[in-house]
Amino acid sequence: MSFVDVIVLAGGEEGTNKAFYRIKDRYMVEHVVGTLRKSAVIDRIAVVGPKDELEPAISGIVDYVIEGTGSIVTNIILALECFPEADRILAVTSDIPMITKEAIEDFIERCMEKDVDLCYSIVDKKVNDQKYPEIRRTYARLWEGRFTGGNVFCFNPAIKDKCRDFVEKMLEYRKSPAKMAGVLGFAFLLRLALGILTINAIERKCESLLGIKAAAIISPYPEICNDVDRPSDLELIERYM
Repeated sequence: MSFVDVIVLAGGEEGTNKAFYRIKDRYMVEHVVGTLRKSAVIDRIAVVGPKDELEPAISGIVDYVIEGTGSIVTNIILALECFPEADRILAVTSDIPMITKEAIEDFIERCMEKDVDLCYSIVDKKVNDQKYPEIRRTYARLWEGRFTGGNVFCFNPAIKDKCRDFVEKMLEYRKSPAKMAGVLGFAFLLRLALGILTINAIERKCESLLGIKAAAIISPYPEICNDVDRPSDLELIERYM
C-alpha cells in the first residue's frame, strides 16, 4: 500500500474549538493525530487550526502546524501547500477521538482500489447501531439502506479548483432546502427524500456537476463517523474508549 499524506482539520469558532475538548486527559486532536501516527501507511501530517494552541500539544508528532481560517475549504488549500507533489491526500477532522488505525488503513486500501478523484466515507446504520447502540447519528435513507457520513475523505489535490466554489456554496446552503434544490435539482432531492436515491446516482451527480469522478466508500468501522458535536457527548464517547 502506498504512503499517504494527511490533513487534519482542527479549526473552529473561537472559544468552542472541538479539537481541544478533553477526553481521558488528552485533547481530541491528540487522540486523532496519535492514531494516525501509529499507521505504517501514513507519511506526513499537517494540522490546520489555531497554531499557537496546537503547537504545544502536537508539534512533536506532526510535520506541519498551519494557522487556519474560518473556511474549511481555505484551510484545506492552505495545507495542500505542504504537499505540492502529492497525488492523493487523506483529510480527517479532529473530532473523531475513537478513530482507529484499522479504520484508517481499511479506508485507504478501499480508496486505492478506486480510479476516482474523490472518495468519501459512509457508514451503514446497522453497523453503527450494533457496535455503538447509545450513539445517535443523522442518517440519509438511500435505496441501499440508511447511511451516515464519515469524517474522513481522500482526494486528488488537482480537483481543488474545480470543487472550491461548489463546496463553499453547499456549506452556505446546507440549511436552505430551496437553495440546495436550485443547485442539485428538485428531482434529485425528491428522490433523496423518498429514499429511492442510489449511491451510484449520487456519484454520477458529482461527476455531472463538478467534472470529477467520486466514490462513496462504505466503511465497516463506525469509528470513522462518530464525531463529538458538543461537550455533553464527551461522557458517552469516553465510555467506549
